[in-house]
Amino acid sequence: MTDYQNIIVERSGAVARITLNRPDAANGINHVMVAELADAARQCDNDATKVVVLTGSGRFFCAGGDLKAFASAPGRGDYIKGLADNMHRAISTFARMDAVLVTAVNGAAAGAGFSLAIAGDLVLAAESASFTMAYTKVGLSPDGSSTYYLPRLIGVRRAQELMLTNRTLSAAEAAEWGLITAVVADTELPTAVAEIADRIAAGPRTSHAAVKQLLLSSLNTGLEEQMEIEGRSIAACAEGADGREGVDAFLAKRAPTFS
Repeated sequence: MTDYQNIIVERSGAVARITLNRPDAANGINHVMVAELADAARQCDNDATKVVVLTGSGRFFCAGGDLKAFASAPGRGDYIKGLADNMHRAISTFARMDAVLVTAVNGAAAGAGFSLAIAGDLVLAAESASFTMAYTKVGLSPDGSSTYYLPRLIGVRRAQELMLTNRTLSAAEAAEWGLITAVVADTELPTAVAEIADRIAAGPRTSHAAVKQLLLSSLNTGLEEQMEIEGRSIAACAEGADGREGVDAFLAKRAPTFS
């Protein structure tokens, strides 16, 4: 993959690992990082990637937007809008790509870092990780899909509390609220993430893609329309190579080998 300045992209088989790599700036988001993130997401969407792991280098997952870069930009509003556009392009691609996005929250996730963390299909957090919106603390409003995902994950009331009071949640509290998938010990996070990534990578890409699309559509459709979408989706999976292999393997009492 492309060499980047502010992120690192590594591949192992069908698993791509993206690391936000500005540790001296708490992995703060600037225009270079989000442009690179959007490009990396595009590449993962266009190749045979089955799992994308997103994490941060150093002690932080991501402390949000780089406020120093915001303050020094000649057109502050235009700069932030351009940054948000690229971040939203990356998140949209992650949400709609066939590959499963696993976010490995290795430390504090604040502002846009919070938004990126919860955009994962699966979210694993270290015990020392923390989550805070922080936008209104500096006179800004949320971005990075958080106003879409938070009310759906934890309800409007709790989303209001996080966004208006900037309450900080521990990893354990985030798990209790249903904000993340699981909490693991700090030292065990890399192993836990690798295990789940490998498990998903061994599975059927088309089925995983179908799950992602069905869940996205369910947020905006009625019961009967959603069931029709489900029927068409399962039929398409059944006709595909992964569906045929899965059924054949089950009947033959052997482990499936998915493409």
